[in-house]
Amino acid sequence: MVMQKCSNPPIRQRRKEARPSELTAAALDLFVERGFAATKLDDVAARAGVSKGTLYLYFASKEELFKAVIQQGILPVVEQGEEMLSQHSGDAASLLRDLTYRWWELVGCTKLAGVVKLIISDAGNFPEVASYFHEHVTRRIDDLLGNILRQGMERGEFRRVDVASAIDAITSPILMRVIWQYSVQPYCCGGQKDSEIYMGTYIDLLLNGLTVKEQSHE
Repeated sequence: MVMQKCSNPPIRQRRKEARPSELTAAALDLFVERGFAATKLDDVAARAGVSKGTLYLYFASKEELFKAVIQQGILPVVEQGEEMLSQHSGDAASLLRDLTYRWWELVGCTKLAGVVKLIISDAGNFPEVASYFHEHVTRRIDDLLGNILRQGMERGEFRRVDVASAIDAITSPILMRVIWQYSVQPYCCGGQKDSEIYMGTYIDLLLNGLTVKEQSHE
């Protein structure tokens, strides 16, 4: 599977009366640039090219705006993964590989990945935001991965492993990658890393660690 390289999205042209999706796009930009605490609704309205009153027509608070960013940007990717699982009839390894690449292409390789760093850095000060993300994103991803692992083990494709620990082992390298992208990497001389090489190496190590090897009958 060929993975798309990360690229910066084109600058959007704003109208006087922005749609909700344009407001959430402006909010995402600022959340990633400044963090949740430092982002003001006035700034979001200004970035979208509308008045603060227009923004309040759609979102009553910054927390509601953040939830909308998740609902419009990340939840559809989670839903795609759940749909892929429900329709998949092949081997578990192929599904796990395809889901991981799809997530990286649609989230990890975009500004949406900055939400992960935001959640980690601001969770203590904004527990409602962290709780929402955990309930609607993290828990569903964990359930999805758990189902794939259990199916693979039941079919004899995957080695028997502790599912909860395996889920952590699958997600942690991706989380660290996106945290690096939005924290240390911009300030490291020569710190740029090739995402395509990284993901290929990660998938190779993951599936070789899980997949049952055929016994030699010499």
